[in-house]
Amino acid sequence: MSPRAGLAEQGFIRFEASDTRNLLGPQAMAGWETFAASWNDLGLDTFMADGGRYRRRRFAAFSVAPGLLERKPHQPHWQSRDYNLLNGGVQRWFDPVTDAIADHPVMRGVIAAGLDLFDPLSPASDAPWHVETHQFRIEAGTGEQGLPTPEGAHRDGVDWVIVMLVNRQNVDSGVTDIYAPDGTSLGSFTLTAPGDAVFLDDYRVLHGVTPVRPRDPQAAAVRDVLVVTFRREERA
Repeated sequence: MSPRAGLAEQGFIRFEASDTRNLLGPQAMAGWETFAASWNDLGLDTFMADGGRYRRRRFAAFSVAPGLLERKPHQPHWQSRDYNLLNGGVQRWFDPVTDAIADHPVMRGVIAAGLDLFDPLSPASDAPWHVETHQFRIEAGTGEQGLPTPEGAHRDGVDWVIVMLVNRQNVDSGVTDIYAPDGTSLGSFTLTAPGDAVFLDDYRVLHGVTPVRPRDPQAAAVRDVLVVTFRREERA
């Protein structure tokens, strides 16, 4: 079954790291180390309503369509409290993704892969996609767990979602759970290798990740992911 058919049938599709490498191609993967190293330069997420200081991030938005991939001026990230009861309802300004990473072949390749999968499965429209990219680092230390999805199992309030693991060091748990809207479990797995990814239909499924803890309590634990969301832009 092709990834597109799998996504259409079950509402999500998992990619192993080897699948992602093949999807992105050797030119993009040749720059992976530079791409991954940029997660060492993320600012603290100061909008955590739970008071947590376990999340770092950068953010960028793009306008995307076949033949179009254009970065938008820096803007806040906003979610309705209908989708994010913890942190929604406010404009959240994060440090921008650097130009080098916004233009990186891995970033561009992931966005292009999403467009290739999602566009044919969506209602026909001449409107481009509003695409948001989030670099997330979740940190955990001695006596302090990190929460990849502090809002719990959720929808993002978009059309489609990509979550790709970039790095995982000294991490225990961090299991990805997929649910139907009625709470029925549809799948459970752990992204462990750089490049492991899941593509989601945000209308049809909810997703969440269990808290992460250090395997070695004497060392820091980090879980780095790239999250890319697609939402159809509205025409005036």
